[in-house]
Amino acid sequence: MLRPGSYLQDRYEILEQVGSGGMSEVYKAKCHKLNRLVAVKVLKEEFSNDSTFVGKFKMEAQAAARLSHPNIVNVYDVIDEGKFHYIVMELIDGVTLKVYIARKGKLEIKESIGIAIQVAQGIAAAHEQNIIHRDIKPQNMIISRDGKVKVADFGIARGVSTQTMTSAAMGSVHYISPEQARGGYSDARSDIYSLGITMYEMVTGRVPYDGDNTVSIALAHLEDAMVPPSVYNPEIPASLERIILKCTAKKPENRYGSANELIGDLRKALVQPDGEFVKEPAGIRALKGHTVEISGKDLARIKEQYNPDREEPVREYARRPVGETAITRHPSDNRRSQRAQDRRPREQEDAVNSHIERLLAGAGIVVAAIIVIVMVVVFSKLGGVFQSGSGLFGKETTSQTQDASLSTNENGETLKDTEVYMPDVLELPEDLAETKLKENFLSMKPTYQASDVVEKGYVISQDPEYGAVVSKYSHVNVVVSLGSDKIDLTTLDLETMTVASATRLLQDKGLTVQLTEEESETVEKGMMIRYEPEKAAEGSTVTLYVSTGPHMSMVPVPELVGKPEQDALALLGEAGLLPGDTSTESSDTVPKGSIIRQEGGQNGQIEVGGRISYVVSSGPEARQQRYVASINDVYDLGNLIGPGAGSASVTVLVRLHQVDADGTPVYRTLTDAKTITGAVLLPISYTSIESLNGSDKGEVEVVDVESGAVLKSYPLTFFPMD
Repeated sequence: MLRPGSYLQDRYEILEQVGSGGMSEVYKAKCHKLNRLVAVKVLKEEFSNDSTFVGKFKMEAQAAARLSHPNIVNVYDVIDEGKFHYIVMELIDGVTLKVYIARKGKLEIKESIGIAIQVAQGIAAAHEQNIIHRDIKPQNMIISRDGKVKVADFGIARGVSTQTMTSAAMGSVHYISPEQARGGYSDARSDIYSLGITMYEMVTGRVPYDGDNTVSIALAHLEDAMVPPSVYNPEIPASLERIILKCTAKKPENRYGSANELIGDLRKALVQPDGEFVKEPAGIRALKGHTVEISGKDLARIKEQYNPDREEPVREYARRPVGETAITRHPSDNRRSQRAQDRRPREQEDAVNSHIERLLAGAGIVVAAIIVIVMVVVFSKLGGVFQSGSGLFGKETTSQTQDASLSTNENGETLKDTEVYMPDVLELPEDLAETKLKENFLSMKPTYQASDVVEKGYVISQDPEYGAVVSKYSHVNVVVSLGSDKIDLTTLDLETMTVASATRLLQDKGLTVQLTEEESETVEKGMMIRYEPEKAAEGSTVTLYVSTGPHMSMVPVPELVGKPEQDALALLGEAGLLPGDTSTESSDTVPKGSIIRQEGGQNGQIEVGGRISYVVSSGPEARQQRYVASINDVYDLGNLIGPGAGSASVTVLVRLHQVDADGTPVYRTLTDAKTITGAVLLPISYTSIESLNGSDKGEVEVVDVESGAVLKSYPLTFFPMD
């Protein structure tokens, strides 16, 4: 384990450990040469001692370094330093897809498709370079804070030799393809299978195959029919389910032929959730829920491969080392001859080039010798050089002609005629860097990335580094700056906007806005003073400083409650404050003329000259005396109507009649108007009639509604009530 503060290559300062896997440990580090943060993945000691594994690890890591794609974690350098073997790569601020799924339980459909498309794009870029990942799983997919998904760990799990193959080094068996579980030939379609398992987990929150041990899970990939993901999540559209099932077909030929085909169907699934555009090859039993039988030979092989307690190395992996490219893993008996044939054209080409270079060098020596001879003849005629005993064409001439074809460095080391020293192209414009490399018989292979430090179009880094001895006509990996990917806020004229307008504009550009208040003698209250920073990446925070106006002297808010109003006014005057809104309110607890409550100020402080509002007590509320009367009588309408009263009818109401002090009559209806016959007795019975005006006199009246005449009047006497 590396300790914080230690250095690698006198360049990478270890800051902290950020992760650990079966074969490596990952550290956050700072590159002091380019002043940027990087991730350094260091092989564990038990793997560093295996030369076969280290060789394959370096080869695969260097192959991964060739990949440059927005959805692949960039590899900057592959370094051996003593006992340490490590990769320097891009540091991404984010979480793995595995952690993201665990946090959310399961992902939304569109979100899952979007992530799958990004991963498939990264895989497609690798496949175009004949690089197969073979360990696709959510743990190797990183989601950055801006939502970009990147595939990591190309090549590390593929370099395991027969001496170091353990269950910990084989990757997660939950995502392994059937052909990998069987130990057979695997290709790009193996990555598509693993991506299909990952999509299954994204939309359901679970893996399709699980078990008590790695053997049972590996067998499930080979034998068991997959439970359709819609069983666990009915919201999955039909098109996406067909895509997942096609990706995870048992036989590679029944899956998508390439990642680009998969990307095309995923994009269609976004706009046609229920479309039937997924082509299913005939005879796919795994898609129809059938179980696939496995042979006893395959079963024995799987148990051997996935037995963590075995002592002997796995022979199958000795024959097919994990991580070989498609051409070296092809199960052909002529693999060695194939490799030899692949090497011959290159060897012949190198031989031809070397021969041409030797011819040119020889021609140069001959020309130089002729010039020397001419000069000697001329000077001999002038000075009689030939008469000296020492021949000019002896050892000295031989030494000079030999030196003419050699180049040495400051340490006295001599280069071959096929080698050159790597020139320094850092911080040069791209075109000048390419020209400089061509002048040194080298070609440039540029990749591009954003940089806040290096100007757009200039070189950020080079591989090999300056001063290294390299072969002529070899490729030099050069990273060229795309400029900053941050938004330049100085071009938005934020100073001319209101705070609300500036906030909306920044939020529309994907930025978070934070408001901070500051006093200002020159900027009007509520207006923006300044903002920070001047450049901001999408998703980051921009602080707007808002003016609170000039500095104001603050004083404590005096306590007025319970004090007489005159005393309260005196306290306000002493504090330099003014009374605000005042009102009165009855109170049974606060004496009349004293303050019931107050308002004004904040956190116990108020600026000098401010106003305090208060409410003054008017004392207890006055109670009005109640007067109540009652009556119990009956009115016979037959006495009014006379003969035929049984068939005659009249509409009457009953009311209370009183007179105010000024002689104005006041009424209140006791019984609403109703029509009755003369044979009916009208009850006049009221137990609690309250006086209308507080007087103790009044009368109950029976009134003919049609004529308004009072038919009967009953005098009342009211009595006071508590």
